[in-house]
Amino acid sequence: MAWRGSAWRACGRPRPTSAPPCRPRSSGSSSKLRPATGAAPISSSPALSPGPGRTFAPSPGCGRSCAMARPGSCPIPGSSGPSIRAWLARPCPCCMRGACLAYCFRAARPASADADCRMSGICGIVALDGTTPSRSELAAMTALLERRGPEGTRHWLGGPAALGHTLLATTPEALVEQLPLTDPASGCTITADVRLDNREELIPALGLAGETRIIGDGELVLRAYLLWGEDCPRHLLGDFAFAIWDPRTQTLFCARDHMGMRQFNYCHVPGQIFVFSTEDTGVLAHPAVPRDLNEGRIADFIGDFEDFDFTSTFFEHVHRLPPAHSLRIGGQDCELRRYWRLEPGLRLQLESDEAYAEAFLAVFTEAVQSRLRSSGGVAAMLSGGLDSTAVSAVASGILSSSGQGPLVTISAVGPDPAKCPETQAIQSALSMGAFSPIFVNHVDFDGMTDELIAALQETRNPFEVHGTMLRCIYAAARRSKIKVVLDGGSGDVILTSDNRVASLLADGRFSSAYHELIGQKRFEKPTKPVRFMLGRFLSAAWVAFAPLALRSRLRQLRVSSQIPGVAPDLAKRVGTANRRRIGAEHLRIVAPSDPTWRKQVILHPHLVAGRERFDQLAASSGVECRDPFMDVRVVEYCLSLPSEQLEQGGWPKIILRRALEKRIPKVVVWRRGKEHLGGEFTASLLNKWRGWEDSMSDPLSPVRRYLLHDAIRDRLRGGNEPTLSRLSLFALDRFLRRFGDWPLGR
Repeated sequence: MAWRGSAWRACGRPRPTSAPPCRPRSSGSSSKLRPATGAAPISSSPALSPGPGRTFAPSPGCGRSCAMARPGSCPIPGSSGPSIRAWLARPCPCCMRGACLAYCFRAARPASADADCRMSGICGIVALDGTTPSRSELAAMTALLERRGPEGTRHWLGGPAALGHTLLATTPEALVEQLPLTDPASGCTITADVRLDNREELIPALGLAGETRIIGDGELVLRAYLLWGEDCPRHLLGDFAFAIWDPRTQTLFCARDHMGMRQFNYCHVPGQIFVFSTEDTGVLAHPAVPRDLNEGRIADFIGDFEDFDFTSTFFEHVHRLPPAHSLRIGGQDCELRRYWRLEPGLRLQLESDEAYAEAFLAVFTEAVQSRLRSSGGVAAMLSGGLDSTAVSAVASGILSSSGQGPLVTISAVGPDPAKCPETQAIQSALSMGAFSPIFVNHVDFDGMTDELIAALQETRNPFEVHGTMLRCIYAAARRSKIKVVLDGGSGDVILTSDNRVASLLADGRFSSAYHELIGQKRFEKPTKPVRFMLGRFLSAAWVAFAPLALRSRLRQLRVSSQIPGVAPDLAKRVGTANRRRIGAEHLRIVAPSDPTWRKQVILHPHLVAGRERFDQLAASSGVECRDPFMDVRVVEYCLSLPSEQLEQGGWPKIILRRALEKRIPKVVVWRRGKEHLGGEFTASLLNKWRGWEDSMSDPLSPVRRYLLHDAIRDRLRGGNEPTLSRLSLFALDRFLRRFGDWPLGR
């Protein structure tokens, strides 16, 4: 597709990888599965109908431009990339004009769409033993996903396959499209949680340029599969997770987006069944899926090792589909394939810092604009940091230029702005454009205390227990009937630099290295500057001059230690030392200026784990989260940059500062250091919740099976963060009681 044709993009050829229990696809052609027997589906989804309770009527807004109505193409010189406005070419159902499409769709939306709206969910079953899935089995799975999609639940059953979908319509086309969706000619059926950003390219490429009807993203994915087969994910741009049942070959084809913004969990019992769902608990809802806990993941939680890999869950037989991977299931086969690789490629060479910044801003603006496409309200999470402020500034500018706005922002603030630098930065950021701010604070939680406590009690993933601040923000969005919240949560990772001081030392630029070190000291404002400078210099010198083999060996010895406090029998069963060694392999030791270091950081499991946590918290609290920094175009552009465009003079993310210094207040652009209110929100909530620690005194607490007695005692005392340390024990206790063989008790 054209969006991959820009000079700085170098998508590698997909190569096989593996994740249990599926086997990697061989480099040669795989054996063909037997053709379909021609079993007809019990029910099918019409390709085009408004759906129950939806009608189209002339809207008084016809002719009015919406946020996405500005024509134009990609503004980057020499790029053939998309403008991400393809949906405007599709005529409005009431006036047959594209410019008012989003406005008319909002008018056609049923009143219930504003109530308790959540992200869409998908699920499905493929019986591999010749049996037929039951509607009740599928209904049990979709019931758990209806919190994500309360606007409608649909089932499709055909032969050995069953697909489910729970709807949250967050794009204009989703208001019309009904999933699961069947292609009458081939019989192929899709269920999808998807937002495509290259519709403008896909529609003509799929032979749909002359269509006058509204075409949903799910249909585009299905048609892409019918045209390109299993290579179709390589032609897609956006956030997606989907599954397509192909009765011609009796296979299920699944895929997850490039960066892992949408989730896909599955269980494969060879020769018996394949079950998938957006959430791991949705997979567990099927009676054939074993519920054994993954003790290795429990050890990971105890050791604060969330980013062990891309596939593990807290359940032994439930796995995550890695980002940029597809999965093919049929007969005895479960074949995993990587369809895209992030490669450094050639370094971008432009004439000036201003040229780099201008090109970045063009790509970043395109990414933000893609994520403003919505069937309901859009807000931006504004923290006062550079990344969220950049997203808010660009989004506000796009809305203002098209006569829309103001942009709603949601911010977590402290009770006393005079004592909170984060709150002061937020107030400064709000002066830069047209905003409608919403604030949440940890004094009264805006009346959400009971809701937040209930969320902690029902923790489905222990790693989410410290997400109180994010829960507040997403709950505030739901209360304001907002479906989509933009954030800049991945900016630190995507704009990461290599070890700048070490690179300069290795190149013999000692004076530049010294000045860079001085700049880092000024930015980070350490309490002990001399110790900071000495430590940074020694670390950089080690990276610059120590042999790679020696660095690798010492790192291996360092990470091989056991996790403190883990019960010896658990450590032996799961091999905690070996797990730490495996986890360390995600960041291999390389030379200081080797571009593969930045690639490793971007592709590290910690980024996917973080985005999955955002997704879960948003889903439970009511909205869909979108991050422009996770746009593949932004990622590939940033990876192509010389290191001095990412860090210079001690300033990280220097290209972002230069690109937006005329749009963002200087106090934000050149803000030193970083504060975060997340811990204060969690501690304040626990102070309002009396008795939350009672289960910790229970001698039968399941936590005692996994931690040494002394470790439990030390964590209850808490060290430097007593409340948060005890909360981790509480989260593990609640999880084990809920999903293990222990009663909930107190």
